[in-house]
Amino acid sequence: MTINTRLQYKIKLLQMKNIVLLPLILLSLSVFSQNKEVYKIFLGDGRVSSYDSLLNACKDASFVFFGEQHDNPIAHWLEYELTVDLYKFRKNELVVGAEMFEADNQLILCEYLQGKISDKKFEEEARLWPNYKTDYKPFMQYCKENKIPFIATNIPRRYASMVHYKGLDVLDSLSSEAKSYIAPLPINYDDSISYYKNMLKEMDNEHATPNIPKAQAIKDATMAYFILRNHKRGELFLHFNGSHHSNNHQGIVTYLKAEKKKFKVIVINTVTQKNISTLSDEIKYTGDFIICVTENMTKTY
Repeated sequence: MTINTRLQYKIKLLQMKNIVLLPLILLSLSVFSQNKEVYKIFLGDGRVSSYDSLLNACKDASFVFFGEQHDNPIAHWLEYELTVDLYKFRKNELVVGAEMFEADNQLILCEYLQGKISDKKFEEEARLWPNYKTDYKPFMQYCKENKIPFIATNIPRRYASMVHYKGLDVLDSLSSEAKSYIAPLPINYDDSISYYKNMLKEMDNEHATPNIPKAQAIKDATMAYFILRNHKRGELFLHFNGSHHSNNHQGIVTYLKAEKKKFKVIVINTVTQKNISTLSDEIKYTGDFIICVTENMTKTY
């Protein structure tokens, strides 16, 4: 066998091996290059959507309620991204607020945003949530850098705690200064709303009292009050809160809509599922957009 013949023979062998190996190589590549989706965005009816669609809907709204799971890093990342992108569209028309900041801390919050006090002083005195630095400080600093108004919307927790133990009437005994951090009393509490009605069912018997949904309602009413108070016609108010405060256009949104004004309201809900390819039926319609995160996503706390 000549050198040329031997060379041609080896080339044929290699070609034959490649024919056999190629499918195996492709199969291996497909196994190791599977798209590991960590979240997917759906419309309320369960159709797959996108971040661009969510952004386009939000940029023309009067109010956007971003319902988060407090320990979910994907929700917090998207909150930051949405803040940044909405500011590009709305600039000075954007106002941001959050459940995580209480109304009696508005002064110190403004002092921080205006650069009058340091991060250290703000974090020492503002009764911040334990996960503030990882989850809320990034979009707070973005608002500070871009002079975006930031509103502390929630009732001071001591007053919500009073309602939890003694009911709504206990708030009547507060001073006029204390009442200035709460929605005007009495609030219209409707225990037939499914959000409040189901709350007791979801609690264990040991902690279930008729006052639990009332404490939730005073939070919702107060947040709606400070949102409306700090919103002007033509502005977009972006609000961050736990999903349960705005799901199904209830909670805060119920009190907002009680004003009977024509607002475009967008509700975003964050949920977790084992399989995020489709949305489970019980989650559908809980929001205009639903961010579905894989349930094994790491938590922030």
